[in-house]
Amino acid sequence: MNAVRTLNVAFDDYPQTRALKSGAVKSDRLALNFSDIKPANRFFKPMVRELKFDISEMAIATYLQAKAYGKPLTLLPATMMGRFQHGTMFYNSERGTVTPEALPGRRVGVRAFSQTTGVWLRGILWKDYRLDLGTVKWVTFEDAHVSEYRDPPGVERAAPGKDITKMLLDGELDAAIFGGNIPSDPRLKSVIAEPETAAKEWYKKHATVPVNHMVVVKSALAKSDPGAVREIFRMLQAGKKAAGLPKPGAIDTIPFGFQAVKPALELMSSYALEMKIIPRRFSVEELFDDSTRAL
Repeated sequence: MNAVRTLNVAFDDYPQTRALKSGAVKSDRLALNFSDIKPANRFFKPMVRELKFDISEMAIATYLQAKAYGKPLTLLPATMMGRFQHGTMFYNSERGTVTPEALPGRRVGVRAFSQTTGVWLRGILWKDYRLDLGTVKWVTFEDAHVSEYRDPPGVERAAPGKDITKMLLDGELDAAIFGGNIPSDPRLKSVIAEPETAAKEWYKKHATVPVNHMVVVKSALAKSDPGAVREIFRMLQAGKKAAGLPKPGAIDTIPFGFQAVKPALELMSSYALEMKIIPRRFSVEELFDDSTRAL
């Protein structure tokens, strides 16, 4: 009997990871040692810069940049977090209304220029609202997770210690894109009016959900033990099934499998190229290796 292999893993807490973390989803081949770092965006940087874990959740824009700069990571077609992005950009209604058409010349904050939510939202504004992204004054608060990347010319960095929500409320920003922590302040309204309706129309057009986070493994693990990678994928699928996802009749916001994630990755790659997040567009096929592409 083969020895059980222990792998270091970094996943945030989701319904689909609960059964893996509790041990309800088991493997006779692998033992998973979970990191206690949270939230997810805190472990992307150590994974991409130090290869800190064997397996990690990773924002898809971060993975595209990692691929561009030759980081030895391999993508699995397993989504950890996906959502419609139309309701992630806010303005302070006490200072007047801001619509997509009113964004040229405005100051818009986003945590990092390469933040995946920001890339999705800017792509939607570019393609669906015909916004010339170069006419907006983008203000960022931190560097990309991939150390080699530099923000494009004209992107402004907020002063150290500045808070994106406070700047928005104080009028230092005209609008802001929020990733994990969507603000609850009633003064803040969505720049895209009726975002749920807009998202449904977007889904009718694209037949996909904007994928935020997927799963990566060290390329050395994928090459040396593809069976372990297949087992990881099986366990992730079992965790999703144990969580009862997707709910009956609901859109699957965490798609699994190469064909299921392909449309979202094609869109993200085109958006990222347009915004100079990556130096060239990647085909979806080259984001995987031979074994993970077959999953």
